[in-house]
Amino acid sequence: MHRLMITSVIQRTVPVYLLLNFAFVLIATSAGLGLAETNALAQNFILKSPATAAANQTGSPSDAVREFYKLMREKKFREAFALSIYQPAIEGLKPAEFDDLRPDFERLAAAIPEKVDISGEQISGEAATVFVRVKDEEDKEQAEPVASIRVNGKWIVGDKENHEIVKKAGSEFFFNARIDTHHSEVQALMRRISLAQLVYNQQHAGKFGDMPALILAGLIPKDLEGTETTGYRFRITVSPDGKSWIATAEPAQYGRTGRLSFFLDQSGVRNGDVAGKPLPATPLKN
Repeated sequence: MHRLMITSVIQRTVPVYLLLNFAFVLIATSAGLGLAETNALAQNFILKSPATAAANQTGSPSDAVREFYKLMREKKFREAFALSIYQPAIEGLKPAEFDDLRPDFERLAAAIPEKVDISGEQISGEAATVFVRVKDEEDKEQAEPVASIRVNGKWIVGDKENHEIVKKAGSEFFFNARIDTHHSEVQALMRRISLAQLVYNQQHAGKFGDMPALILAGLIPKDLEGTETTGYRFRITVSPDGKSWIATAEPAQYGRTGRLSFFLDQSGVRNGDVAGKPLPATPLKN
């Protein structure tokens, strides 16, 4: 399970998937995935990429970080990722797969500040830390650390451990990260639906609400009506007398936006892999 690093340089208007699991760069909050082999093609791409050459003329980690964010903001995603540990994840993507991920990349790019100020760097052997000035929730400026490593004599953005993880996952990396995050988000949203029903029930004479009613009451997000931000199709079904309810969620695209299906009723939430189909109300037998 991998949750990669990102901080306040990427603003909190970005969807949760991007904030928590989008294999990005600014290191401060989150977690990690697993290992692999360097291949000659990946190394050749890093060495010969024009963006990489431009960013590393002085051999400075700060130059690589600065150029990386500049290219991301300009939506030159392949060039940007060539300057980072995520290059092996991007190079193997088929055109259709890249197009599938592009909206996520573009939302992330839109959240990057126009100017990324660097206050300094610390180099220790083949690793470095670049300090980027960002503003916290109280609009106070502080320095956030961004990891950088030297690969084949060139500085790239990211750390060694996660570089191995990305190389192992290859072109599946972004999709795996997206799926892991969607699963966690759906679990949390199911709990939120359960709490919303409790509140709604107390406010409506013992009756439960369907999705439009819960959204209108401000108890659950409107995002649940679509699949764009969650990657899942949510349904809330209320009995004719309003005394009972269930909620279900299935991946919008099995294997790309999620693998688990979810079922929630008043007894709790369950999930399982049923190839994207609705999870039965009765628990499956092993």
